[in-house]
Amino acid sequence: MRFVNFSGQADMKRALTLSLGLLAATPALAQLVKKDYALLGAGVRTRPAYDGSSSQTTDLIPLVRYYGHPWFARTTQGILEGGARTRVATGLDVGAQLAYEEGRRSSESDFLSSRNFPDIDPDASIGVHAEYERNFGRMPAGLLLRYRQSMDSDRGAQADIRMNAGVFESGSFVAVVFLQATWASEKSNRFYYGVSGQQSTTTGLAAYSPGGGWLSTSAGLIGGADLSSTWVVLGSVTWKHLQGDASRSPIVERSSNTYANVGVAYRF
Repeated sequence: MRFVNFSGQADMKRALTLSLGLLAATPALAQLVKKDYALLGAGVRTRPAYDGSSSQTTDLIPLVRYYGHPWFARTTQGILEGGARTRVATGLDVGAQLAYEEGRRSSESDFLSSRNFPDIDPDASIGVHAEYERNFGRMPAGLLLRYRQSMDSDRGAQADIRMNAGVFESGSFVAVVFLQATWASEKSNRFYYGVSGQQSTTTGLAAYSPGGGWLSTSAGLIGGADLSSTWVVLGSVTWKHLQGDASRSPIVERSSNTYANVGVAYRF
């Protein structure tokens, strides 16, 4: 199965225009995400070996959504995270989270493996977030602000701003579009996209020390439908574009990548 890859600013503009067109033209959902039930399942994902790679790989991922009082766990906001949160005003929740941060396997990338570039192990981050939800007419929307500091201090910190909007509902099928921007500290960019003097000697790549700043922009579509009263099928497609110093790294083969996944979850 092949998935279309977007590249360049023109494609970015088309993706944003499509998202805005859907928002304007399609009936909205009565509610963006129903939080009175939990989901637990698994899916199959196709993704780049790392953001900036031209190699694509496939893996299994968890599908999780649970909102308790005050505990929560989810994969619905781009990463696997869980923690505690509380409502401080109408539609506004604040909380703290522990998140899983994916690593990088050079064996998944022809470019890195041919240069014996070192792996990056998975890690965890701790952070805080604020999330606001409200309806604009019949259109439900959500805004998430999230800060993540790696447990390994050498990996630095990242911050996300993410917007979700319900754009379509027909029978049991629901569709949501989202836009996300991520910023990275200098340590974070240097760890993931830098090339040290020693690495330059062993890999043949030019030494590179990026600064902090805007890391990436993402746009995507999430869809779901009931298979039965207890089973749900979920899927998403995400286009991601590297920005700033990260996009100029010697390990970046292409500035844009596509992620896609589909899976089944049990609702309880």
